[in-house]
Amino acid sequence: MKIRTSLTLKNTAATAAVFLLCLTAIYLVSEHTRRRTFFHTLESEAITKAHLFLQNRVDARTMQEIYLNNRNFIDEVEVAVYTTDFRMLYHDAIQNDIIKEDAAMIARILQDRSIEFYVAGYQGVGLLYAFEGKNYIVTAAAYDRYGHDNLANLRTTLGLLFIIGVFLLFVTGYLLARAALLPIRGIVREAEAITASHIDRRLPVRNAGDELGELALAFNALLNRLEASFNAQKSFVSNVSHELRTPLAALMAELDLSLQKERCGAEYRQAIHHALQDAGRMTRLIDGLLNLAKADYLQEQIKMEEIRLDELLLDVRSLILRARPEYRIELLFEREEDDDRMITVRGNLYLLTIAISNLIENNCKYSEDHTSCVHISYWEQWAILRFSDSGSGMSEEELHHLFTLFYRGEQQETMAEGHGIGMPLARKIIQLHHGKITVHSERKQGTTFLVELPHV
Repeated sequence: MKIRTSLTLKNTAATAAVFLLCLTAIYLVSEHTRRRTFFHTLESEAITKAHLFLQNRVDARTMQEIYLNNRNFIDEVEVAVYTTDFRMLYHDAIQNDIIKEDAAMIARILQDRSIEFYVAGYQGVGLLYAFEGKNYIVTAAAYDRYGHDNLANLRTTLGLLFIIGVFLLFVTGYLLARAALLPIRGIVREAEAITASHIDRRLPVRNAGDELGELALAFNALLNRLEASFNAQKSFVSNVSHELRTPLAALMAELDLSLQKERCGAEYRQAIHHALQDAGRMTRLIDGLLNLAKADYLQEQIKMEEIRLDELLLDVRSLILRARPEYRIELLFEREEDDDRMITVRGNLYLLTIAISNLIENNCKYSEDHTSCVHISYWEQWAILRFSDSGSGMSEEELHHLFTLFYRGEQQETMAEGHGIGMPLARKIIQLHHGKITVHSERKQGTTFLVELPHV
């Protein structure tokens, strides 16, 4: 069921329920008014006839004949007069006797002075009437045919009003729901036109202050993120394909060349050595890509623990020197502090090891003496690491693109091997740990990376 139909039915049902309650209240009030009015009419008729009889202004026979004649045309009130000791003085039609008075009823009238009751659809009253110093019991009963006919007509009228009202409510609710949801239909049509080839399209925002405007703005923000992710994915796939193609092509060329003719053992060993170098470059590239994917995880998906940066730097230093013994890594602690928390951060040991290794190796790789000086300090809520070298430095253009994936700048001049993954990966890891990384570099003046991480 569509929202438009659902809203129409729900609004119609709710309004119809309230409408029905109002109509029911009207009917009940009308019935109450009819009942009270007729009881008052019965009392008036009872007192009038009793007064005429007791004054002897009209004899009993004449009053009875008038009653019997009127019954042929209207619902005449049947009146009876009794003494307080239950002796009947007058009765309009003893043969009918609608009320059928008894001693218990007379006693109740004497006690309450006035009672109201029903007898088989007839309304009746009993009252104590005083005349010339004596008390008499007067009863009266009749059927309010006129009032009940009016109530029947009222029921019919209210029923028709309810049916017509519900129909009008449904039509009005449907039109209002369609008008209210019409902008959503426009949003749906615009959204259907957004495809992978037209992901730059956005939904129109007619009124940013209403709910539909907020929906369109939220959807456009989602599209912006999707477009950025989509473009980054396309760029990533394109760059990865290019990066993998180069070592694969070199590996295939080296193997193909070695198969073209018979060679001596030394030449085969050299070809295998070159193939292993190409395979190693591919392995390092794939490892970098995997680490880059891990750095894209959400923080809640990564195991965090408290890590002392001085211990981490010592471990990273040993790890790098085992692989590249020609590198020199100097660790300097600028400030001594009894509280280890100043240099303790909460993070993922594996990812922080990768980030710091990449920064140190970048220093060593692009400096002539293959040296990286690492300074550790703290300031307020930050633990601070500085990675410095005395290498060739970077130009403004290289600094601008330093953290762009697969960008390698002018590294070919230094014959340094790399794939342009290390720096973007390091920045992602630092940002994942709510830290900041900045770089300062000048041509022929070396490069310094400044990393700030919040300590515990």
